This record gives sequence, C-alpha cells and structure tokens, in this order.
Amino acid sequence: MSGKNKYQNRRDFVKSVGKLAVALPIGYLAWELVPKTTAGEFVWQIDPYSCTQCGQCETNCVQTVSAVKCMHAYEMCGYCDLCSGYLRMGVKELNTGAELQLCPTSAITRSFVENPYFEYTIDENLCNGCGKCVKGCADFGNGSLYLQIIHELCVNCNQCSIAQSCPADAIQRIPATKPYILKEGYKTDES
Repeated sequence: MSGKNKYQNRRDFVKSVGKLAVALPIGYLAWELVPKTTAGEFVWQIDPYSCTQCGQCETNCVQTVSAVKCMHAYEMCGYCDLCSGYLRMGVKELNTGAELQLCPTSAITRSFVENPYFEYTIDENLCNGCGKCVKGCADFGNGSLYLQIIHELCVNCNQCSIAQSCPADAIQRIPATKPYILKEGYKTDES
C-alpha cells in the first residue's frame, strides 16, 4: 500500500472541485460583463427621416431615463427668435420662462447670438427623449431637431422594446462601424 492516506486524496479532490466550482461562475460573470460590441456587430438607431415623434422612445426604453436623446443639426437651424421646438405654441410674449417652454425637463437652452437670432442647445443629461421639441420643430420649423439613440447609454437589447412599439418602424439595427444616421447638414467627428 502506498504511504498516502486514501482520505487525503479525497480531500484534495473535493478541495480542487470546490475551487473550480467557485472559479467557473466568477469567470463566466466576468466574461458576460465585458462589452461585446465589435466592428462586426450591430447597434440600434433611429432613422430621423422616418421618425414621427410619437413619444414611445421616452416611455418604452428599458433604461430608467431613455437612451434616446434630442440631437440638433445646427447647419439646418434657422436660429429663429420664435423656435417652435423651444417655445409652446400660442405664447403671448417671448421669454425663457419655464411655463412657456415646450420641453418638460428644460433640456433646451436658448442663447442670444445677434438680433433676431438665437442658438438652441440640448443638455443630454436633462433630455428624456419625449420628442416634444422634435415634433414642434418638424411641424412648424425646419426639422433641425431630431431623436437619436445614444450608444453609450443604450444597453443594446436583442429585442429593443422601443423598436417593437415604434409605429413608423424608424428604429433599425445598423453596423456598429457606422453608428449614427445623421440628418442632412449635421456633422460630427464620426461622420
């Protein structure tokens, strides 16, 4: 008989299996947490030319605050004094009072450029993706405001709940190498 106790071998075996039983789930969890977006994968995006500004993006995103945000094509903007994406229709006076603004979260700010021009900027942190400003701009303006899914905020669900509820089928999967469908005249560093 060998000099090693047979119970010692069992202890070593159980200890090894125990370590493996702990290491495998931890390794699997680490693998799942690693971002998997590669050049060959797809991301969700809104086609701004098909979007009807229905408001579904705000309410149907799985994120607490929607990953959809308002974007502004500055090259298209008329820098209007009376911006229909900024002010509610039928206002009696032009000022920046919250009761006159169309955006429920005050995500759009208005800055004077020169008479009669104003620049409108969107605070992405305040924007909830409701699309009210985009609808106002499309109905009575030139359509320089539009909605987009911000990839850093999107969890890239396989079955996007916004895409499933979109009445215009404006949300689609596009290659991650071409991340944003831009409105004509809108330029970014990525385009």
